[in-house]
Amino acid sequence: MTPLTRFTLEFPIKVSPKLLYTLISTSEGLARWFADKVNVNNDVYDFEWEGSHQTARLLDSKEPEYVKFEWTDDFHEGFTLEMRITHEPVSGESALIVSDYSEENDMEFSQMWWSTQVGRLQRMFNN
Repeated sequence: MTPLTRFTLEFPIKVSPKLLYTLISTSEGLARWFADKVNVNNDVYDFEWEGSHQTARLLDSKEPEYVKFEWTDDFHEGFTLEMRITHEPVSGESALIVSDYSEENDMEFSQMWWSTQVGRLQRMFNN
């Protein structure tokens, strides 16, 4: 298996931290922007994209600050995905900070994929 490298991306989003937390922590919220379908059974999330599935276990969360998942599928097993929310009260700006892993030769693709997915989320609030 090729080693994976951790990367972090930050995306500004014009939405309250409480609503953003709902969109990153619930099956309904995640299905609006992150995956085509999301099913949750206890603390196990099944994500579906165009027929392919990945599963992750919710490791930790704190409303309205972050969620942290550990992938349980064979390829990513043991790696984490963290989505953290920051909020600047003076400006009212929030940001979603994503920390994920990618193979070094797929890093550009992984970062573009996240930009596309979070772009869907941003468009919900920038219209």
